[in-house]
Amino acid sequence: MPRDSVFNHTYAVILAGGSGTRFWPASRRRRPKHLLDGIFGSGTLLQRTVERIKPLIPAERTYIFTNTLLKQPIAKLLPQIASRQIVAEPAARNTAPSLGLAAHEILRRDAQGIMVVLPSDHLITKPAVFRSVIRAAVEAGSIGGRSVLIGLKPSSGHTGFGYIRQGDEIPPVAGHRIFRVRSFVEKPSADVAAQYVVSGEYLWNGGMFVWRASTLLANLARFKPRIARALDRIAAGGGANSTSPMGRIYPKIEKISVDYAVAERADEVYVIPANLGWSDVGSWSEVYALRSKDKDQNVRPPRSLCYGSQGNLIVSGKFVAAVDVQDLVIIETADAILVANRNRAQDVGKAVVQLEKKGWKDLL
Repeated sequence: MPRDSVFNHTYAVILAGGSGTRFWPASRRRRPKHLLDGIFGSGTLLQRTVERIKPLIPAERTYIFTNTLLKQPIAKLLPQIASRQIVAEPAARNTAPSLGLAAHEILRRDAQGIMVVLPSDHLITKPAVFRSVIRAAVEAGSIGGRSVLIGLKPSSGHTGFGYIRQGDEIPPVAGHRIFRVRSFVEKPSADVAAQYVVSGEYLWNGGMFVWRASTLLANLARFKPRIARALDRIAAGGGANSTSPMGRIYPKIEKISVDYAVAERADEVYVIPANLGWSDVGSWSEVYALRSKDKDQNVRPPRSLCYGSQGNLIVSGKFVAAVDVQDLVIIETADAILVANRNRAQDVGKAVVQLEKKGWKDLL
């Protein structure tokens, strides 16, 4: 396939589900992280994801996969995306079923379709570099049987990410180095992660994949035949937007990530290392790290007061005075206030679990 024609057959698949726990109380089930406006800069993370890929893949070839609670808010937020391309899954089954469903939708339109899989809730501060890397990944992934991942150069031994170990290098593609994937490691210990960074052989797995739709379905049929057969039945019954097959069959499919189902088992798996200015913005502490700070290292609204206080993150529409406190997260919404140790902000999701156990559904 000539290089210029590859992008005429390329489709973006943006994953935009989520439960709205890590950024509670700003985020809720009906307003997860990627739909928060202004917390991570101008606009929502979902809008920025669509805009970032638009120079390569237009709206008419962009799909959003979400859940039934979020389809209408997303359709309102992204009027340029046709309603039939915003797919509401009736149950959360993780990424392998979602992407298999997406592959069927793309093949319904285009037998040569190539998928660019993107999370909706990541921050990328180097969009031009991102598009250059995606171009190379699409060129490499346009070859049948190949799966191509974008590997993120680690800035620390983070224990919350999966890692990709680079194997043999193959000839560069569109000016970018590309390696066979030797292995995957899921969330190593701090000591092991630090060794990975020092070795230079490992990259963070940011959940960005490129492959032909037909390649993904072939791999699902090989490694997860029951999932593949269920998706075939949905496709035969009308596809992702058919009420009956989706509602009857999809919730019964095995819940598994595409990493475990396919990427870690397939033969032709490659990775392109990239420095995209990337963050998964996984907790309020990472919002603090990304935002500009006052002389006492506080992130706060202009109309607020921090007296004898350092290292705090304050998000509130009301006036907040913080006196002699350090390293707190203080988040105020119309119906809730969060006060947390900034260094334990990743535990906010555990507090949301307690809200659910107590039956306080109005706060979820």
